[in-house]
Amino acid sequence: MSPPRLNPALAALALAGFLASLLAGPAGLSLADSVTGLFAGGSEAATAIMRDIRLPRALLGVSIGFALGLSGAALQGLLRNPMAEPGVIGVSAFSSLGAVAMFYTGVAGAAQWVLPAGALAGALVAVAVLVALVARRSSTLTLVLAGIALGSLANALTALALNLSPNPFAAYEIMFWLLGSLADRSMAHVAAALPLIAVGAALLFASARALDALSLGEEAAESLGVNLARSRILIVVGVALCVGAGVAVAGTIGFVGLVTPHLVRPLTSRLPGATLLPAALAGAALLTFADAAVRLIVTGRELNVGVATALIGAPFFLWLVTRSRREAW
Repeated sequence: MSPPRLNPALAALALAGFLASLLAGPAGLSLADSVTGLFAGGSEAATAIMRDIRLPRALLGVSIGFALGLSGAALQGLLRNPMAEPGVIGVSAFSSLGAVAMFYTGVAGAAQWVLPAGALAGALVAVAVLVALVARRSSTLTLVLAGIALGSLANALTALALNLSPNPFAAYEIMFWLLGSLADRSMAHVAAALPLIAVGAALLFASARALDALSLGEEAAESLGVNLARSRILIVVGVALCVGAGVAVAGTIGFVGLVTPHLVRPLTSRLPGATLLPAALAGAALLTFADAAVRLIVTGRELNVGVATALIGAPFFLWLVTRSRREAW
């Protein structure tokens, strides 16, 4: 497929995923009932299901998938590492830890912005540590090990909070952040996440030229007039906003940002900047189709979408590591 046709095709695929997420569910609504319930004229039950349950879920699937795909492509370009991804290198886990800390300490209910702020702070800490390592020209192995260490630390602290949770309801909420899900979300969650994702995405798209220049090396990028310090800050803040917003409303959903850049990169010029939008659109399609599938795969109960993306992404990551090792030889 030629690059000029790629983005429209991926946008159509993301739209198809949105519609699939909108129509899938155990309620057994017909297509006509779904349409009338979404717009007007449907029964009270159909209207409640479509407007209050399925529509927010589909909107979050598109926006969070878009954010994760975009963040993965930006991180791979910034770190110049094909294994970089918010979930693999610990960013999602630290963001989830920030959200869990806000909930566990009881301050999450103080204001609507507190929980997203905790998730953003966690993501910002993790990305800042990784960027500091890259600034010292650390090897790929060092980066991956640092990401594993960050993720392990965040998961251990989250498990500690789960172990010490004061009541079963608190434990359930913490498990939500660990497994990742779009279930039982409302338009209030959409309103909380979308502005942060929009700002983060704008910062990342504004850094496309800097990412292209960085692919030539830091010295070459500086000779082209790129302000490396400013570009790193923009990308770090952009990734933190995108990932933190997603984690704040849906918990940890991993591997979307790892898989989608690799799927679309052969269809682009392979420059990091040219991969951003295709990876974002592919992320939106992947997450919405995965969220539609988890409602249909297991009869009688729903699989968490974070589990489904891990089942897809973990084998892909192992294949990527094997291929990189083979190429190194």
